[in-house]
Amino acid sequence: MIVQRVVLNSRPGKNGNPVAENFRVEEVSLSDNINEGQVQVRTLYLSVDPYMRCRMNEDTGTDYIRAWQLSQVVDGGGIGIVEESKHINFTKGDFVISLYWPWQTKVILDGNSLEKVDPQLVDGNLSYFLGAIGMPGLTSLIGIQEKGHITGGSNQTMVVSGAAGACGSLAGQIGHLMGCSRVVGICGTQEKCLFLTSELGFDAAVNYKKGNVAEQLRELCPAGVDVYFDNVGGDISDAVISQMNQNSHIILCGQISQYNKDVPYPPPLPPAVEAIQKERNITRERFLVLNYKDKFESGILQLSQWFKEGKLKIKETVINGLENMGAAFQSMMTGGNIGKQIVCISEETSV
Repeated sequence: MIVQRVVLNSRPGKNGNPVAENFRVEEVSLSDNINEGQVQVRTLYLSVDPYMRCRMNEDTGTDYIRAWQLSQVVDGGGIGIVEESKHINFTKGDFVISLYWPWQTKVILDGNSLEKVDPQLVDGNLSYFLGAIGMPGLTSLIGIQEKGHITGGSNQTMVVSGAAGACGSLAGQIGHLMGCSRVVGICGTQEKCLFLTSELGFDAAVNYKKGNVAEQLRELCPAGVDVYFDNVGGDISDAVISQMNQNSHIILCGQISQYNKDVPYPPPLPPAVEAIQKERNITRERFLVLNYKDKFESGILQLSQWFKEGKLKIKETVINGLENMGAAFQSMMTGGNIGKQIVCISEETSV
């Protein structure tokens, strides 16, 4: 069979900004034969996510994420439809997902690497399994449950950075659902600020590109900050931490402002901010959602229920075409998306 695929064309360097040209589209001929235990699937949607930035380096700096290899097919979160199966768990027409889905139009995969999903959980919006009813949703929900220490009725204030992104847009809503009385988002455009407050129910939003972030936070969080869902790190996080209360909590989800720099993860805080963290007994522990796999099933059901009840609003930025994977990645890394960044490879859901 003839397939199109995306390979890593070049590395941006540990301190470089990724560009679309770091990726290359190829057309190749692959065998049609599938072996016992394998399935042939057609790709429907692919995900681009901030964590992938480290996969562009020769060394990811972690033991649980593999580096992408030059001139080899790139992979990440994906969903597709089974066209042929020699695996006992899958039949033609099943919808399946994987965290390591090759960026190509059709793939032959080991069935044990796939998980079947039920379209009813997302009212037929299959791409949601890569976002709100998938890993970003679980990261937001479990992160808040495990590291946020939210107590309903105790007038807690939550701040979310990267608030219009895949995790941030969900985290603010989940913070409210779990009992925060005030949720403030930080993002990079007036359009995103308006989206957070008018559509997602954030109480207020700060555009970090306009005005002084610390001053705006002081005004919008008069009782200080009790929970901080941190997607960005850097100067923005320093400003938030400086206004956190005694015994408050940081949920360390991501540090996108630091991903194009050669620094350890999580990046160390400046001495003055670290002093505040210690003096006020603010928790800041690394959070890795893959350590909580026992909570995934119940988490997906909770997210799906909130979505169906209209309590969890879902936003995606969808780009069409495998040839635009590189452009979608570059856009996501520079804040071009609102909500989850998705690339649609095929919308045909019948076989």
